[in-house]
Formats: sequence, C-alpha cells, structure tokens
Amino acid sequence: MEALVQLGMVSDSPSDAQTDEIRETKDYFVHRNGVRYAGTHLIIDLWGATNLDDPDHIDAVLREGALATGATILHGHFHHFSPNGGVSGVLVLAESHVSIHTWPERDYAALDIFVCGDCDPYKALPALKKGFLAERVQLAEHKRGLIG
Repeated sequence: MEALVQLGMVSDSPSDAQTDEIRETKDYFVHRNGVRYAGTHLIIDLWGATNLDDPDHIDAVLREGALATGATILHGHFHHFSPNGGVSGVLVLAESHVSIHTWPERDYAALDIFVCGDCDPYKALPALKKGFLAERVQLAEHKRGLIG
C-alpha cells in the first residue's frame, strides 16, 4: 500500500504494527491447553428423541441451548417438511451456528453446534437432553481451524 501512496500524500491505511494490533483484537480464536483453534464443533446424534416434528419447539430448545453456550443469536430459520414430517433448521450465531435435521419417524435428530471465542458448546447439552428427552446421545468433537 505504501508504494501506491504518491510523494507528499498521507496514507490512511494503518501501519503493520497497527494492523497486527487490529487483527489481534478481532481474533476470536480459542487458546486452550496450549492449542489455538477457530472453535469447537460438536456433532450430536439424538436417538429415541421426542418433539422432532414441531418447528416452534425445536426453535425454542435450540435457542435455550445456544444462549447457554454464551452465544449471540442473530437469526433463526426452521423448515417443516410436512405435517408430522421432519424439520431442518439453523440458528445463525455471531459466534457461528447451531443446526438440526430431524427424522421423527425414527426418533432421531442430527445436530451440530459450532462456536468460537469464549462460548462452550457443551453447555447446550442439558437443554437438548431436556427438550428432546433423548434416550441416547452420541457426541463427537472437532477443533476447527487448528493452528497448534
């Protein structure tokens, strides 16, 4: 950028030191146990679950779970495929997202919660267990954007 500034002109762009400082203050990467990464992504399977065909109920449960993680909800959208059919939906978070796809005919729901910063996706689990009364929960964790 400096090469593009003509002699006698003042650049409005920040110096490299200022740019690094700006980048650091806007970096919501997580740093835990000596590891730096973008965020934690939980893949959750609920088996023997209930209330999987009610978009309003699903929205309320996911909102409760998202807020428990410490996230900021920006927008939600849920689609009901037919009466008594499955629901697909997403909550867009300032810190990423929560999504769900349900198969009420199999009492099964597939969810994922991806959050960055200080949010803890594990704090959503009690709301999910209470809201869907799942008999069995399968869980996998992935650290996204792993730096090391």
